[in-house]
Amino acid sequence: MATRARQRLLATADELFYAEGIRAVGLERLLSESGVGRASFYRHFESKDDLVVAVLSGRDERWLTWLREAVEAVKDPADRPLAVFDALAQRFTREDFRGCAFINTMVEVADPDSPAHRVADRHKRRVIEYLAELLAAAGRSDAEELAVEFALLIDGAIVTALREASPAAAARAGRIAARLLDG
Repeated sequence: MATRARQRLLATADELFYAEGIRAVGLERLLSESGVGRASFYRHFESKDDLVVAVLSGRDERWLTWLREAVEAVKDPADRPLAVFDALAQRFTREDFRGCAFINTMVEVADPDSPAHRVADRHKRRVIEYLAELLAAAGRSDAEELAVEFALLIDGAIVTALREASPAAAARAGRIAARLLDG
């Protein structure tokens, strides 16, 4: 069972890592802003790296739950694959949008063998699996191949939305995805 101190550490780290980056936020700042003491931190986490993995694992679950709920609100399974891009457009309008926490992590923690990088990679693979499920439910025999292509469009839309400070990239990616479905 998570203690309040652990929950405060996770919430503070999640917010700060996403807003400013993992490397930019030191342990002292995390302790100060969370109101958790050093001894309490080490009772819950062996290191900052362990905290990063816990934050990313939680974000992975929350993000995939959000995506599923947004997409599955669309009644017709044939329309759900493109609903992903509508959901992204909504996400891109959030005031705190700073791209993808998992892409950001893979850039900051470039070592593919690091635990944080592996969690970020696992998230991307889980997104592809979900896309393949959506595409298969929509009747696509090429669901696995299309899922990988949709994931590329999603990642590109995320980075472009951040660069342009506009949700328009989601609609553009959605139009490309529609052409893939028609092709």
